[in-house]
Amino acid sequence: MKMSLRKSGALLCAAALGSATLVACSSESSDSASEPATNSATNAATATAGAEGEGRGPITFAMGRNDTDKIVPIIEKWNAEHPDEQVTLNELAGEADDQRDTLVQSLQAGNSDYDVMALDVVWTADFAANQWLEPLEGDYAVDTSGLLDATVESATYNNTLYAVPQNTNGQLLFRNTELVADAPDTFDDIRSACEAVENADCLTTQLKQYEGLTVNSLGFINGWGGEVLDDQGQPTVESAEAKEGLQALVDAYADGTISSASTAATEEETNLAFTEGETAFAINWPYMYSNAVEKGLQFEVQPLVGKDGVGVSTLGGYNNGINVNSENKATARDFIEFIINEENQLSFAEASFPPVLASIYDDQALIEEHPYLPALKESLENAKPRPVSPFYPAISKAIQDNAYAALTAGKSVDDATRDMAAAIRQAS
Repeated sequence: MKMSLRKSGALLCAAALGSATLVACSSESSDSASEPATNSATNAATATAGAEGEGRGPITFAMGRNDTDKIVPIIEKWNAEHPDEQVTLNELAGEADDQRDTLVQSLQAGNSDYDVMALDVVWTADFAANQWLEPLEGDYAVDTSGLLDATVESATYNNTLYAVPQNTNGQLLFRNTELVADAPDTFDDIRSACEAVENADCLTTQLKQYEGLTVNSLGFINGWGGEVLDDQGQPTVESAEAKEGLQALVDAYADGTISSASTAATEEETNLAFTEGETAFAINWPYMYSNAVEKGLQFEVQPLVGKDGVGVSTLGGYNNGINVNSENKATARDFIEFIINEENQLSFAEASFPPVLASIYDDQALIEEHPYLPALKESLENAKPRPVSPFYPAISKAIQDNAYAALTAGKSVDDATRDMAAAIRQAS
């Protein structure tokens, strides 16, 4: 799907809102073990919670501080409507690893400091396997039928829903239309189009040895029909399809279709290369859209392309889980459901925070303002979660180590996938 992005008026922006009278934001650092901050409204609600029934009352919502400006207005609305069940926002560190460490420390101690936790999608299975999350079934069941399928899959472990997707993200293929006029339908079309490109790289993406390399390796493995794990959590990365996908990545880097700079690139280096006109194509997250508009670049976006057509993006985003030790789980359940209602999901879209409610992507007024949304919806409809496993960090390391060796050190794809599979088996 091609969409012209020439209108400078389409620049996205998100307003950071806050109100001290409705939302109490903790200033705890990631290594703090103190109790979350409360305000007078929360204390008053605590005094009456017992009279209102078990499982209802004030709760604390924990989330990394980088994105809390999107959730603050939603908390304010909830608090205005639920004076006896106030939500207190507890801002965690900006870095994902620090966020996780803070949550794990509290959960391992059996604490109820955080009633609802915004979890990176790759943590959900780990937290569920450790029995830190309340299964969302029975009285805590939430209707997810209107949500994008891949987001629900990312919040499901052993066929049980353990969190409710809050927001998501998918990769897009960006194309400088002054360098390449026509949209590619397959990855081979990119290679062919770049034969005529002069004074610029062909395709830039994130192949530095970090999580970005895992994401992009999975894009090729999945985009060629392969998988890393089967339904039982056993490695399948040695399948013919998985090998073909990884080989396509290695070959594209070797022949220059993927720029040599990519093995030192994170999202930000990719962003700079594309917005400065140094690369014809780039794979990146939707945030790069507004940056390219600001630069006055002539470009179009579409879903990723794979072997035979639309490719496979991995998912970003948060899933909201309920602490199994929470004393007010009924309120926690209602709050995470409140976040996915149409009004709140629309506010996410307007703040360039991709929603999980599928219908939002069909809002014509919103599409006029943010014309990349149909491409993002198609990307998300074809997306896959990263391997859903409590051992995900070890799986990611196995992918990174061996894909990087195949890209830069001459390791064969057969050896790389064999060693990936061995490392995954050892970790599990």
